Amino acid sequence: MDNSIRLHYLQALGVDVWLPKTSLIDTPIAAIVEQFIPAINDNWDALQAEVTDCKHCVLCETRTQTVFGSGNKNAEWMIIGDAPGQHEDAQGLSFVDSAGQLLTEMLRAIGLSRDAVFITNIVKCRPPNDRKPHVDELESCHQYLLRQYALVQPKIILVLGALAAQTLLKVDVPISELRGKVHAFNKSPVIVVYHPAYLLRAPSEKQKAWLDLQLAVRTLKDIKG
Repeated sequence: MDNSIRLHYLQALGVDVWLPKTSLIDTPIAAIVEQFIPAINDNWDALQAEVTDCKHCVLCETRTQTVFGSGNKNAEWMIIGDAPGQHEDAQGLSFVDSAGQLLTEMLRAIGLSRDAVFITNIVKCRPPNDRKPHVDELESCHQYLLRQYALVQPKIILVLGALAAQTLLKVDVPISELRGKVHAFNKSPVIVVYHPAYLLRAPSEKQKAWLDLQLAVRTLKDIKG
């Protein structure tokens, strides 16, 4: 991407300065998760049908519809967010509110469109009043996330928000301790980034998010050689 265009997206993101590679933070390998995924003859249509009809937890009683995920089903990048909110529940799509607009700008800043990535959530139904999902709800939906991962086979995972990061990486530490590091989930590196909704509330943290996006780009580049 041309630097002038990238600068435009960075300004829209709220990042004031272009940060060169030398400013990238240290990137030790952190959490490493090996998750067994059953070898089943799976496909997107079957999986989406299961999610649509899912009644494995109480969230099915209050949802308007499920939020399955969308984007490129053969993407190099898989984006995983926290639970769907009111707008996602209404439209059946991930990241469609102001946080979604910021996510679009974040992706553009690293040369990606939403059509180039696969975006999903850690749970597929909105919890009532946007409360934090209960453990049994997270566990019920985890199988769907694993199957999406197996179908996409992403080269890198970008995790947005503390809940998504802690659930995927099976840790109970603050997101401030998870960001800035390269984690691993099965064969894919995982980069943790502050959730766009949080960045809208705390614009001063956008610089850290930009560092993490740079880290993700560099990590994928290293993988691809």
